[in-house]
Amino acid sequence: MKQIPMTVRGVELLREELEMLKTVQRPKIIAAIAEARAHGDLKENAEYHAAREQQGFCEGRIQEIEGKLANVQVIDITKMANNGRVIFGTTVTVINVDTDEEITYRIVGDDEADFKQNLISVNSPIARGLIGKEMDDSVRISTPGGEVEFDIIKVEYI
Repeated sequence: MKQIPMTVRGVELLREELEMLKTVQRPKIIAAIAEARAHGDLKENAEYHAAREQQGFCEGRIQEIEGKLANVQVIDITKMANNGRVIFGTTVTVINVDTDEEITYRIVGDDEADFKQNLISVNSPIARGLIGKEMDDSVRISTPGGEVEFDIIKVEYI
């Protein structure tokens, strides 16, 4: 299986979710199944079937997270010398040339991406267009909304 790039924070969040699933969710679901079983006839017991379905989702997510953590490649950007080049994990501030809007993005792994928090996937069109560029470069990026030109004004390794 190929390595999954992830920031230090991304790995922490996955480990926290895994811990919560194993120590909180799993016991809660097991208790719900036991309680539903106590109600008798399982064929027509909606609570039992719902709890079993929940158990399936929970166990599936646990396996998914464990698989990712087994193949994770943690990239700690804070331990690298900032040479002004945009790479995985950097925080990049750009100006949209057409609108003069200043936007700051952090380039993260697929599992960490959250566009509302300006955490963009390394595989997104914007990140692919920015990676390898340097501070003061101008870059044209094809986005779903059309072609956009950005000026890179800050590259941080934080």
